[in-house]
Amino acid sequence: MRPWAGSWRWIALVLLAWGTLLFYIGGHLVRDNEHTPRSSRELAKILTKLERLKQQNEDLRRMAQALRIPEGQSDRPVSAGRLRSLEEQLSRAKQKIHNYQRLFGDAGPGREQEEYRRKVEKGVKELWYFVRSEVKKLSHVDPGVLQKHTDTLLQDLGHQQRSIMTDLHYLSQADGAGEWREKEAKDLSVLVQNRISFLQNPPDCSKARKLVCNINKGCGYGCQLHHVVYCFMIAYGTQRTLILESHNWRYANNGWETVFRPVSDTCTDRTGASTGHWSGEDNDRDIQVVELPIVDSLHPRPPYLPLAIPEDLAPRLQRLHGDPSVWWVSQFVKYLVRPQAWLEKEMQEASVKLGFKHPIIGVHVRRTDKVGTEAAFHPIEEYMVHVEEQFQHMAQRIQLDKKRVYLATDDPSLLQEAKTKYPDYEFISDNSISWSAGLHNRYTENSLRGVILDIHFLSQTDFLVCTFSSQVCRVAYEIMQMLHPDASSFFYSLDDIYYFGGQNAHNQIAIYPHQPRNAEDIPLEPGDVIGVAGNHWDGFSKGVNRRLGRTGLYPSYKVKEKIETVKYPTYPEADKLITPQRKK
Repeated sequence: MRPWAGSWRWIALVLLAWGTLLFYIGGHLVRDNEHTPRSSRELAKILTKLERLKQQNEDLRRMAQALRIPEGQSDRPVSAGRLRSLEEQLSRAKQKIHNYQRLFGDAGPGREQEEYRRKVEKGVKELWYFVRSEVKKLSHVDPGVLQKHTDTLLQDLGHQQRSIMTDLHYLSQADGAGEWREKEAKDLSVLVQNRISFLQNPPDCSKARKLVCNINKGCGYGCQLHHVVYCFMIAYGTQRTLILESHNWRYANNGWETVFRPVSDTCTDRTGASTGHWSGEDNDRDIQVVELPIVDSLHPRPPYLPLAIPEDLAPRLQRLHGDPSVWWVSQFVKYLVRPQAWLEKEMQEASVKLGFKHPIIGVHVRRTDKVGTEAAFHPIEEYMVHVEEQFQHMAQRIQLDKKRVYLATDDPSLLQEAKTKYPDYEFISDNSISWSAGLHNRYTENSLRGVILDIHFLSQTDFLVCTFSSQVCRVAYEIMQMLHPDASSFFYSLDDIYYFGGQNAHNQIAIYPHQPRNAEDIPLEPGDVIGVAGNHWDGFSKGVNRRLGRTGLYPSYKVKEKIETVKYPTYPEADKLITPQRKK
């Protein structure tokens, strides 16, 4: 037997599994198209009955007119009064039906359809990671012979995967779904921003309940911004106006307002009748001004920490967005990073100067203080594999004039290295920002300007390749959610999954059983809660089965996210302040 014959049998099995999945996906998509959602079927039945009653009503009306007593007589047929009553009832019923139709029938795809679409998208991605990882292992069998065949196989499978993902993209835009997403995303954001603005601008600051947050946490800009976001979420949950103390900020002595708009127009004074340190929402109820520690020292921990989302918005968010918790975080980031006029002008000028335009992919390479401590070293080649893959995706939908990359890094030598190794790409970068990001220059106003510009341009790209161990990358990803209805899949991280520092447990729920293949795997039963440690980007994730208390690997497609909801205040008073123009 030839030494690599067994490997080809294994490859054949992989291809068979791949083909089976495509057949399964195709079958489900066809069946989904053949059967309307349950609510639509019920609506159709109700409308049919309504039309039948309407016709009967018209017939009875004609009969009543024919039987009408001549003018001048005091009595009228009893049937005429009953007809009027029936008309009124039918009119009210018809109005309710049309309201229901506008709410559920004409407002885009149903929540279940959207969740299945994202499930298929995730499943295809995860299978591709698995197949790519396993087939690459075969290259060690006989490099002289097998390498060529495995490369060809990967190219074919990659093209097939891109084809499916392109079809899914068009599916997501079909039947007005794209317009619905745009409108729903805008409406939800306006709702939340209006609530935040209402909270932050009380009519009488001297009587307002306040939560004080000091920005000077001992870390970099991205970390400090997330610290303020955490403060803001607790302020929102406890119905307290956030007072941001940023004087003598390590980046700028004049504080937050040096670059961003104030977090309040009416209330920036921390004074109050009583002041105390955080001791829990219930314990602090009678204290007017509460000071909040950094999240690492927070005790007791309130329920408002990520990755929880508001209970009242959860149904809409789960329908709209692939990662509702990221969307929720992004709304606080959106309010916080509203630029001062000079900064907004500088962003526009920098965009013109750099020649920033679409299509473009963002790459963030963190090299200095992270490497060897919080993150591993990743050469530029690792990033560019995924950059090229995304450009191949784009090429199936649009005409590419150039393959542009916005490169953000704290390593000034990386730009020239990238240009030399990848001459077919156009790299857009500002090397002065890279110099200012070095450890010896980091905590200056010039460095602050540089990191803000880098994050701005990274968030503006069409896809982000980076390491989520970096706060800068995660902030850019969060801001990206403000620019699209759902940008939850617009990234590839070389290390971590998305997380928020100090978050509560990130859990998933098993939806399929799993029997361990080896000692590294953990078993799953449907309904098991899995505490997530990370995704290995090879088809498997790592976590702890909380039912069994066992830690190990499990197939990523066999679980779904466990969405945690919290009873946040709904601020009904804020909705009354939305003008008709703003509602539009």
